Amino acid sequence: MRLRNIPGAKETIEESRFVVHEPQQKRGKWQEIFGNSHPVHIEVGMGKGRFLMDMASLYPNVNYVGIEMYDSVLLRAIQKMEEKAEKGELPENLRFIRMDARELPLVFAQGEVEKIYLNFSDPWPKERHAKRRLTSRQFLERYDKILAQDGTVEFKTDNRPLFEFSLEEVKEAGWKLEGYTFDLHHDKDMNQGNVMTEYEEKFSSAGNPIHKLTASR
Repeated sequence: MRLRNIPGAKETIEESRFVVHEPQQKRGKWQEIFGNSHPVHIEVGMGKGRFLMDMASLYPNVNYVGIEMYDSVLLRAIQKMEEKAEKGELPENLRFIRMDARELPLVFAQGEVEKIYLNFSDPWPKERHAKRRLTSRQFLERYDKILAQDGTVEFKTDNRPLFEFSLEEVKEAGWKLEGYTFDLHHDKDMNQGNVMTEYEEKFSSAGNPIHKLTASR
């Protein structure tokens, strides 16, 4: 369970140089934030940020933005970035935003994002909460408003019901499934270049198959 109330978390986030504050004012200006013309990739629900930190180190010619709505979780990511800075390993192509993902179209302009990563998202198992799932048609509609013409969404989970729901939502939303697998780590093609998240390591070590899909409009 995610902790939501750590004393001083909000103040640390407000003062952090790794967090983009008042992000709605940056809409359409994200390449200016990074000071280059590299493509922008975002992770929605980035957790403690390990995946994006690894990606930022592996691909310095891509700008990464991590989206997280919980102060306590974002605090952990900030602390990890501070540790990297102390070691001289700070990725300059990574920033964080503390926000609700429903506001994505207010923060990014049409075509401003090339790729969206969704890793081990909250399954919201109750049917009445289906529209809150990050792979729901409601969220796909939001992604449509910010993705580049050839932009893609990548989703990984160990939750089979959520994955099956996601496959159907992609079709119902009129999107195209570029590829999918119910066992990523045993799928040679889709596992090529895979960067694991903390949850992915935990669940796969427990014997849970990892599911992945890639979708485009």
